[in-house]
Amino acid sequence: MVPPTALAGIRSDLEAQFAVTVFEECEAVRIIGSPVEIKGVNTYLARHGVSVP
Repeated sequence: MVPPTALAGIRSDLEAQFAVTVFEECEAVRIIGSPVEIKGVNTYLARHGVSVP
């Protein structure tokens, strides 16, 4: 889960590049996908300066 502002400007690229669903909750965004896709997403987010807990 990441804050909604963390995906500003990269969300559409993220969804286009990976087979994931981005689900917005009250104060966070949940990225749902297979473990392989999530690993790629984590690497992608790290390259864009987004820290994933």
